[in-house]
Amino acid sequence: MESRFKLFGHSVHQMLIVFPLGLLATAAVFDILHLVTGNPGLATVSWYIIGAGVIGGLLAAPPGLVDWLAIPAGTRAKSIGALHGLGNVVVLLLFAASWLIRRGLPEAPTTTALVLSFAGVAIAAMTGWMGGELVTRLGVGVDDGADLNAPSSLSGTARRPLA
Repeated sequence: MESRFKLFGHSVHQMLIVFPLGLLATAAVFDILHLVTGNPGLATVSWYIIGAGVIGGLLAAPPGLVDWLAIPAGTRAKSIGALHGLGNVVVLLLFAASWLIRRGLPEAPTTTALVLSFAGVAIAAMTGWMGGELVTRLGVGVDDGADLNAPSSLSGTARRPLA
């Protein structure tokens, strides 16, 4: 099933999601490093990264919703997509709450702020797997003409029939 929200022939959601996923996971790494070293600068970096990750997630969500709405009802892809999307809303809410809690003193996150971030990463691992399941197993967001010899999406050339 082809993506309904494309740029230069590629799914926009798949292009954008790497940023929030990577940023939010990296923020958790910086939080762990802060806990291990006690370096307040690492916690401050995490705070900035969380802000960027939440913004990235908000930008990645609309193209994902457009693609999910195009999935036929009653399919496994529709239900996995719903869990994926709702789970990612929870991830963004957890990280946004962590970010807000930290805003007054980002260099010294509270236990609550850290727990919210770590819970967000754990859920993101599951929703990330679901996103992979949607693309690699269920073919959501994959061009209908995809194959190992398909022409470039920039070529304007239609898929060549298989011999």
